[in-house]
Amino acid sequence: MAVKIRLQRRGHKRYAFYPIVIADSRAPRDGRFIERIGSYNPNTNPATISLDFDRALYWLETGAQPTDTVRTILSREGVLLMKHLRGGVKKGAFGEEEVQRRFDAWKAQHDKTVEAGKAKDAAKKADDAKARLESEVEKNKAKAEAVAKKKAELLAAQEAAAKAELEAENAEAAEETPAAE
Repeated sequence: MAVKIRLQRRGHKRYAFYPIVIADSRAPRDGRFIERIGSYNPNTNPATISLDFDRALYWLETGAQPTDTVRTILSREGVLLMKHLRGGVKKGAFGEEEVQRRFDAWKAQHDKTVEAGKAKDAAKKADDAKARLESEVEKNKAKAEAVAKKKAELLAAQEAAAKAELEAENAEAAEETPAAE
């Protein structure tokens, strides 16, 4: 029986998440499986992966073949590295303590890289928000200047009309005053 480590599709249209399962290669994609060892949710940023490390390692060492996507996930989580290192122990290249030391060093470096990527994404998002805010402030300032200019023109026009009306009244009063005397 050929055993595969593969993804099952769950969720709804345009919002899929994937349980990571051990299944017979002849079984349908979303059909029967032997064991569920984790899940993969690409809808979050960054993608959420939960994996039973020990069970995944067990099935790899037993001979289960991962699909390409699952191979990438297992590699990112360090399962393939641990399998490789444990193969070195079986060959007598180094001891179990060395395996754990190398794996811990890799895991620390990997976690640092992931955190740096998250920090970079957060900084980029903050810079984009700051740039959008500055752009909006500039637009608002330009709009406020245009409104102030229009109000000033309207006020000047009203003052000119009031001045003309006052002059017209003064002229009428001046014409009426000599006739009354």
